[in-house]
Amino acid sequence: MCGGLFMTLCILNYIQDNLSWGLGFGIPCIVMGLALVVFLLGSFNYRFCQSSDENNPFIRIGNVFINAARNWQTTTSAISVEQEVQGILPHEGSEQFKFLNKALLAPNGSKENGKICSIDEVEEAKAILRLIPIWTTCLVYAIVFSQSTTLFTKQGATMDRSLDLNFEVPAASLQSFISLSVVIFIPIYDRILVPFARAITGKPSGITMLQRIGTGIFLSILSMVVAAIIEKKRLQTALEHGLVDMPKATVPMSICWLIPQYILFGISEVFTMVGLQEFFYDQVPVELKSIGLSLYLSIFGIGSFLSSFLISVTENITGKDGQISWFSDNLNQAHLDYFYWVLAVLSTIAFTAYLYFSRSYMYNKSSSL
Repeated sequence: MCGGLFMTLCILNYIQDNLSWGLGFGIPCIVMGLALVVFLLGSFNYRFCQSSDENNPFIRIGNVFINAARNWQTTTSAISVEQEVQGILPHEGSEQFKFLNKALLAPNGSKENGKICSIDEVEEAKAILRLIPIWTTCLVYAIVFSQSTTLFTKQGATMDRSLDLNFEVPAASLQSFISLSVVIFIPIYDRILVPFARAITGKPSGITMLQRIGTGIFLSILSMVVAAIIEKKRLQTALEHGLVDMPKATVPMSICWLIPQYILFGISEVFTMVGLQEFFYDQVPVELKSIGLSLYLSIFGIGSFLSSFLISVTENITGKDGQISWFSDNLNQAHLDYFYWVLAVLSTIAFTAYLYFSRSYMYNKSSSL
């Protein structure tokens, strides 16, 4: 996927910048149309159906929370009695989120059939709830990752992008270094880092999924620090050459200065994004695999919204009373470097919280086994 993305970014961005935006959008439109036709033709030849009498997992988990809320006044002794009636042994339920055990009783203490949740359904709900702290702390990583396709490109558009007299590198094409870093670093990770870590830790995977995610988050902090330093240098270069009041002028600083922050993003993706996909898919029961993947994907969807919200708030705060905001259309007067430092601080706070929650998760996970 990253290999195809690398080629696409290089080719389509060049077409859009130098030939035609219409052609640049038309090519992927035609390709997607052809892909849809092939998909529809192939769907006639593929059928997989697994019959099940179980309710939809969203319904099952929702019923647990609804029943637990209805029985909020239920005492611990009543829950223990019900567990004995159902033949549930003490070790069959985790100690964390014990308030959800109230869903084992029918509302108002009645014995109405169909309204009592099973211990397996309660444990499913606990498994999802246990993931929420990890999910929350990873939202900041998604906010940081959003900058690689937005503000980084805006920076690059102001810099010297010429490779020779007749060719200019499209600013957006530098995103291809993220894909290139992923393609190069994944074999290094699998063939060098994992065996080395395995020899130290004795674990087949070398490091745990949570450690892999944490490493990526730490690298994203470094990428923000590097981005802030490079942006500060770009602003200083614009000042030295008298370009502060010339937003359309090219700052005499090579766009290649941005490559390190893109590479750091790519390496962090190998750790965090792959680790998150593994983690949320692995740490839920078989019946909830789709929910696990949806939790993983929602991190980046919601993170993008939060990024827009954070930029909007920062714009309003720094640009009030006629002041020049950090996101001024004239980037030579703006201060993206300040925003990058803010993201670095937020990421550091989130990383600290992640370390705490990951240790807590492993402790509760082991105590429930």
